[in-house]
Formats: sequence, C-alpha cells, structure tokens
Amino acid sequence: MKALFVALSLLLWTGAAVAQERVPLTIETAAGVRHIFQVEVADTDQERGQGLMYRQEMAPDHGMLFVFDRPSRITMWMKNTPLPLDMLFIGVDGRIVDIHQRTVPFSLDTIASGRRALYVLEVNGGTADRLKLGVGDRVSGAGVGG
Repeated sequence: MKALFVALSLLLWTGAAVAQERVPLTIETAAGVRHIFQVEVADTDQERGQGLMYRQEMAPDHGMLFVFDRPSRITMWMKNTPLPLDMLFIGVDGRIVDIHQRTVPFSLDTIASGRRALYVLEVNGGTADRLKLGVGDRVSGAGVGG
C-alpha cells in the first residue's frame, strides 16, 4: 500500500511539473527567419533547480526558459534529465551569447556559458542545428529583450 501511495504521489508531482503555463518566445536568426517556441519560465530557485528533470518527452516547439537574477557565467547540468537538450545562453540584450548542443542525458558534468548571460533556453537536442540558430540571434518574448 505504501508503494502505491509513493507511486501515485510521484505521478501527481511530475504531472504538476509538466502542466506549468507556457508563454511564447521568438528567436530571429541572422537571416531574418523567426521561430516561435512555447516555453515554461523558471524564475525561482525552486523552478530553476527542478528544470526539465524527469521529463520523458517535449514537443519540438517547446522549451524552458531559465531566468537568473543577474548576468553571470551560468553553469547548468543534466542531473535526472533523460532528454538530450540544446542550451542557448542569452545575454541581457536578448542575443544568444553561447550554445551547447545535444547535452548528455543524466550527466553531472557542468555546462558553462562562455560569456555572461541572464537567461538559458533549453530546447530539444538538435534544434539549434535544425533551425540554424546561432550566436548573435535575437530572442524576444517571455520578458527577454525587453
């Protein structure tokens, strides 16, 4: 009975994490092509700490935007994250300053921005290549670049 309770609690907890509200975020490439994502915003310590942990899948146009208190060299990791991700580090001005592609699921290695950033956008691994996203591309929406 205790095992059933734990399993149901975990299911409800992970379901609640997945149900977070999404807001639109646009990336405009150097070529002028716009890509719109629906993102969950993680702007508290608790939300940033949870991130995309335990997510088994994510729609191609979805992601999570991590918002930090001040610009710095941000470090991330893939603890308890089964999805390979692309991490786009975004500066105060809303431009992408660094990209780490196809991160290794469950890795405890740190992934650091090469330059100061205020935001990190996590999307499915391979998205940056597929959409030809690059350093210098402009990000707007969800409080970025405004």
